[in-house]
Amino acid sequence: MRRLENAFAVKISARDVGFILEGGSADNQGRAGQVLAELARVVTETGDLDGSAVDLCLEEQTAPAKEDWSRPILYDARGVVVRARNPGQSRLVQAVRSSDLVFAVGPAGTGKTYLAIAMAVAALQRREVDRLVLVRPAVEAGEELGFLPGDLREKIAPYLQPMTDALQELLPRTKFKECMESGLIELAPLAYMRGRTLKRCFAILDEAQNATISQMKMFLTRLGVGSKVVVTGDPTQVDLPLKTPSGLAHACSTLEGIPGIAMVRLESKDQMRHPLVQSIIDAYDSPLSN
Repeated sequence: MRRLENAFAVKISARDVGFILEGGSADNQGRAGQVLAELARVVTETGDLDGSAVDLCLEEQTAPAKEDWSRPILYDARGVVVRARNPGQSRLVQAVRSSDLVFAVGPAGTGKTYLAIAMAVAALQRREVDRLVLVRPAVEAGEELGFLPGDLREKIAPYLQPMTDALQELLPRTKFKECMESGLIELAPLAYMRGRTLKRCFAILDEAQNATISQMKMFLTRLGVGSKVVVTGDPTQVDLPLKTPSGLAHACSTLEGIPGIAMVRLESKDQMRHPLVQSIIDAYDSPLSN
């Protein structure tokens, strides 16, 4: 309530039957009322409400007109609309809609992977593609995990978990399980892409900064008829061995300007995690941290 009062210059009082809005302009009272109604809906459907939900609802009412980017991509497993939340994410959504190969490059928390997977799930739901192929390099973030027990799926699960988390947010549990078991959705390490042709599928290469130049070329040349590919990554978080160049940076410089290939560069201001994340990203990117 305090956040809404500060944002719209109104006074909000809670009552058993709802809220009373006083002061401010009629327009601001109306917009504050719309935010309260949306937050009430979120609480009713999910049983939870956190600061990020409040911030997103506020942003929708206070940001400039968003034109086409306000179009929902899909509704997630809780019935909450998924769509671009800022200009950077809007550029990514539009690029995926208009291009067959998209590079989404930017820092952590900017929604690269989540939006790409949301676009992929929406394409599958509309039957624009026959299946989804979600790929990641099997590279540890600065730690040696050693031997992992279990079969192939169990061994690669830790590397693919972030993509699994996104899918489980976007799809109801039964639908997610059904898609995985039927092969409509495939999660695989990058090394297993060699020799394949991806036809009528939506493929995503996540954490692409950890692909070597040869791996990147191998993956990009898997593109088949009727398919769409999104490559996401953060050039500042390369976990490859020293002196091994990143295939993401090489691909972006090599392929820029080719018709049909879109390059979307997100910035720290586009991040959608905790408000401190932007400050952390900016601090690490500053000259004093190097």
